[in-house]
Amino acid sequence: MDFAKAFTYVFEDRDWLRKLLLPAVLLIIPILGIIVVMGWLLNITRRVIRGEPNPLIDLEFGRDIADGLKAFVVTFVYSIPSIILSIPSSASSWMRTYGGNDPTQNWAMVLLLVCCSGLSLLYGLFLAVALPAALGNVAATDNLSAGFRFSEVIRLVRSAPGAYLMVLLGVIISGILGSLGVILCVIGVFFTLAYAMAVNGHLYGQAYREATTNRTL
Repeated sequence: MDFAKAFTYVFEDRDWLRKLLLPAVLLIIPILGIIVVMGWLLNITRRVIRGEPNPLIDLEFGRDIADGLKAFVVTFVYSIPSIILSIPSSASSWMRTYGGNDPTQNWAMVLLLVCCSGLSLLYGLFLAVALPAALGNVAATDNLSAGFRFSEVIRLVRSAPGAYLMVLLGVIISGILGSLGVILCVIGVFFTLAYAMAVNGHLYGQAYREATTNRTL
């Protein structure tokens, strides 16, 4: 897996500035814009999986919104356990504001919060490696249901655990780089976030290729 390539391939395309501009603009639009850019990311992943020489492509609204909806659905479903595990925290805040002062009730809530926080951390780590594998499966097959073939997703991660840990590291680094756009002003952050998503798409594709190669050896 060429970790550095995911961060540099964008700049190897002479039209990289133009190709990042539209995704950056769309990221300003809540929900719809993000969904379209998720589709663009998925198409970068697909091109990396296929070994195409120029993975950075122009965003095309009609094509990318369809893929983006697939990516959004998969991401949302995989995030449901995290949402459920966050409910006790919200309930605790409500009880502190409007509830009584029952010590037994308070201790029970503290215990529940500790348990849910631990489970949330563990699931978050699982999600960080499983979601890229699921999205890679969707990109490779062009099929939404491929993201929910859980045994297949787990096999991908088990076939290349090092690659998916590198994806996790890359996503953290790209997230930091994405936030640096604040320095350039508010608009700049959307541009650097578009770059971060292009990086992530390349990482997902590389990890998927390594996993499927290892499975055939």
